Amino acid sequence: MPDHPGSVGSRSADLAARKQRAVPDAIANMMPVFATRAEGAFLWDADGHRYIDLAGGVGCMNVGHSHPRVVAAITEQASRFTHTDFTIVPYEGYVAVAERLAALTPGPSPKQAALFNSGAEAVENAAKVARLATGRPALIAFEGGFHGRTQMALTLTGRVNPYKKGMAPFAPEVYRAPYPYPYRSPVTEATGYVMDRLEEMFATHVDPGQVAGIIVEPVLGEGGFVVPPPDFLPALRDLCDRRGILLIVDEVQTGMGRTGKMFAVEHAGIEPDLMVVGKSIAAGLPLSALVGRREIFAEVPPQALGGTYVGNPVACAAALAVLDIMASERLPERAARLGALLRQRLTAMAREHPLIGEVRGLGAMMGFELVTDPRTKAPAAAETAEVVSRALAEGVIVLTAGVRRNVIRFLMPLTIPEETLEDALTILDRVLGTVRADGPYTPVRPTPGE
Repeated sequence: MPDHPGSVGSRSADLAARKQRAVPDAIANMMPVFATRAEGAFLWDADGHRYIDLAGGVGCMNVGHSHPRVVAAITEQASRFTHTDFTIVPYEGYVAVAERLAALTPGPSPKQAALFNSGAEAVENAAKVARLATGRPALIAFEGGFHGRTQMALTLTGRVNPYKKGMAPFAPEVYRAPYPYPYRSPVTEATGYVMDRLEEMFATHVDPGQVAGIIVEPVLGEGGFVVPPPDFLPALRDLCDRRGILLIVDEVQTGMGRTGKMFAVEHAGIEPDLMVVGKSIAAGLPLSALVGRREIFAEVPPQALGGTYVGNPVACAAALAVLDIMASERLPERAARLGALLRQRLTAMAREHPLIGEVRGLGAMMGFELVTDPRTKAPAAAETAEVVSRALAEGVIVLTAGVRRNVIRFLMPLTIPEETLEDALTILDRVLGTVRADGPYTPVRPTPGE
């Protein structure tokens, strides 16, 4: 059995060679291993190595890999039928998911939900609904935000490399504001600075009477797990109310219990006009949703929304099981406990490792930013990549984030045993101590297999 993941002569290396021949390089892999099995918070590669999965399919596995209740729901639905196209022959599962999401979405207004395949597709439809409901063309997004890779979603995304580089032209009538980033803010009052910039935008770039919606992540995901000040979302809600603009909250990565609430916007105590949900809603099956106030959807004409596969019955069955698990296993509350554990351990690690410039997060959506100099806060992108590589060699899967690619983020299943998370953090602590050490690096990993 090979000593290192993806080493020459391994099964994963053979699969990588096949992938190189059959799949374009544009579909890149962060990890040099191929999965063969996953359960709970563990994943096994083609060579029998076991990993603690702190990536969770980029936040899709909040209920854990292969949860028995999800597997049972998928199997039962697949045995009955797998597709009809809901717009041709509807089925109960779609309606049931829409009912559950409408009931869970924050705020007192009556809600409805439309289902789609991916977060990007739901974002695209949020833009359509906002424009149809308001009769206005423009949208505002934030620097560092990530909303998907399709045309409108990519336009709204606030990071060039690798997402937008060479992809122009983008959709028109999209404007961008700074996101409050306390660690790197040019001023102490980050929310006030952003609100002033928005008002300046209305004076210099776009008539607020032409703005249909402002789309925002309650916590930046791909942008670096940046948590805005507590007054930011309420201030944005107030601005939208004063200007007749719809507030669109993108909960694709922050939702489904990740931050210690079912949806991150609940921490701010505000009601979104439209909310985008995806990723963990169906435990990795392709499903997303646009949930919004019923009166907004009433402005959208029949057949304006839809798609062949949207709200697939098997994905809907998985989603209903996920929602049951969220409630019965109290996963949002568990996320809050895991987040407290993470914050405590990471803060202690930051005292030992000068590379860690800041520890931040909300609930179990935690991360830390690596810098080469705590004073200048120069991004440590190369060191961050090295931490990911060395952690993998020792049996832990972690992901990067951030416009500068210098943030380590945690998206582990919320079902992860605390002792397993502690084991992973101990490995990360050790790895951080090796990144700038002199001499050769020798991984220390457990015996492959169970």
